[in-house]
Amino acid sequence: MIRDLSELIARAKNGPKSVVAVAAAEDRHVLEALQEATRLGIVQPLLVGNRPEIEKIAQAIGFSMEGIEIVDHGGDAAASARIAVSKVRGGEADILMKGRVTTGDLLKAVVDREEGLRTKQLLSHVAFFQSPYYHKIFCVTDVAMNIAPDMEEKVQIIQNAVSVCHFLDIQTPKVAVAAAVEKVNPKMEATLHAVQLKQMNHAGVIEGCIVDGPFAIDIAVNRESARSKGVTSEVAGDCDIILAPDIEAGNMFYKALNFLGGATVAAVIVGATVPIVLTSRSDDERSKLFSIALAACLR
Repeated sequence: MIRDLSELIARAKNGPKSVVAVAAAEDRHVLEALQEATRLGIVQPLLVGNRPEIEKIAQAIGFSMEGIEIVDHGGDAAASARIAVSKVRGGEADILMKGRVTTGDLLKAVVDREEGLRTKQLLSHVAFFQSPYYHKIFCVTDVAMNIAPDMEEKVQIIQNAVSVCHFLDIQTPKVAVAAAVEKVNPKMEATLHAVQLKQMNHAGVIEGCIVDGPFAIDIAVNRESARSKGVTSEVAGDCDIILAPDIEAGNMFYKALNFLGGATVAAVIVGATVPIVLTSRSDDERSKLFSIALAACLR
C-alpha cells in the first residue's frame, strides 16, 4: 500500500517505459512534468501541438527535444486532441495526456465512436490526493467525466476506483458515499443513492471494498467528527475513496483541496483502452508528474 504519491514514481520506474501522447503540448507545467518523467526514465514523450511554441517553452526550461517526436498542428487544440488519440489508437503511444486543451475537446476525441478510445467500461476520473491533514492518500471520484451519474453509473465509478486502489495494493478500500448530510433525506438523491450502494455492497454486487454512507465530508475524513455526531462506521474517518454525488461537488472539492488545502494530486481517467492523464490546467508540474507516474503504473 502506498502512503506517499512519490512512491508512484518508484513503481513506474520499475515497469516498462511508456510512450505518452500529449494533446496540445504547448504548456509549461506539462512540459516541465514530462522533462522530469523523461529524466527518470518513466516515459518517452510524443508531442502534438504548436511546434514553435513547444520548442520555445522547452528552450526556456532547458528541455532538449532531441529524439522527441513533435507533430505540428498549429494552434488548433481540438485537432491536436484528435491526432493524439489517433496515435494511441494506432499503437504508437501507451498513455494519452491532456495539455493546453479543454477537457471537453479532449474527451470528445476520446469518446468518438469511430476514432476514439472507448471500451464497454464506463469512463471515470480518479484523483488520488496527499493532504497534510489526512493520515494516508485517498481517492476522490468522479470530478471530471460523469456530470450527474445515476445509480448504475455510480456502481461503475466505484468499481473503477476500487480497481485502481487494488493496483496500488489498497486491498479492501473503504468507500465513503458523500452527501451534504449523514441522514437519509428523500429530497436529497445523494443520500438515497448512498443507502442503495451500501446495500449492494453488503449483497456482494459491489465487491472488493467496504461502502458506507451517506457521509458529510467531515465524517468521511475525521473520526472525531463522526464520534461527535454519533456515527459508528469503520469507513468514517478512515476512507480510501470518496464518491462525489455529482461533477459539480466533486470538482469544487478537488480544487479546494489543491488551492486551499495544500494537497497534491495524481489524476487519471480510467475505462478507456489506455490510461488518460487528466489534471486541471491550473495544477502544477508536480501533480502532473505524479499523474504521469500513476498512468504508467496502470498500463
